[in-house]
Amino acid sequence: MDFAQALAVQEKIVAQKRDDSALQDELLLLEHEPVYTIGRTPDRSSLLCAAHLPHPLFSINRGGQATYHGPGQLMGYPIIDLRPCGQDLHKYLRWLEQLLIDLLAQFDIAAHRRESLTGVWVENRKIASIGVGVRHWITMHGFALNVCGDLSPFDHIVPCGINNVAITSMEKETKRAFTVTEVERTLEKLASDSIVSLRVAPET
Repeated sequence: MDFAQALAVQEKIVAQKRDDSALQDELLLLEHEPVYTIGRTPDRSSLLCAAHLPHPLFSINRGGQATYHGPGQLMGYPIIDLRPCGQDLHKYLRWLEQLLIDLLAQFDIAAHRRESLTGVWVENRKIASIGVGVRHWITMHGFALNVCGDLSPFDHIVPCGINNVAITSMEKETKRAFTVTEVERTLEKLASDSIVSLRVAPET
């Protein structure tokens, strides 16, 4: 799906959930044509030379510095009402990381968190980026997991503002061929099963 179209779909669902709290949470799992994005920050040094980027740039309402999205990357956009989840953004970010760590374990990839660096890593190589936006405690944006394909577009930016970071993918780590669709199917079930861990248990 075109990135701009995906953004419009997210905006629509967030607005609907704001008006009707009974609507179910949703998870959009998509793949995009090549784009760069950057969050709501006055520091745009991670773009290096924005005028010479090889793909379009979108400034969006998430946290974080510049990153790249494109073919071979699984984009996950959870649209979740955090009000029943204790309005805890930190807990939500850790839930996203754990979801991806559990997903990668299904494909025999040992991934982990790194202290003070949001995202998911394999040793010192970054395999997934996370950047979220929240409106009225309803989430949008989410994560980008590198499944397969060309990673060279990351060379035109400072990914997530981290100097000298190595970017990797599932394909690169395992030397096996993966498709985004294959990984998406596994993630869909994991997300459905694990969402309960994000909820706040009702008081008894």
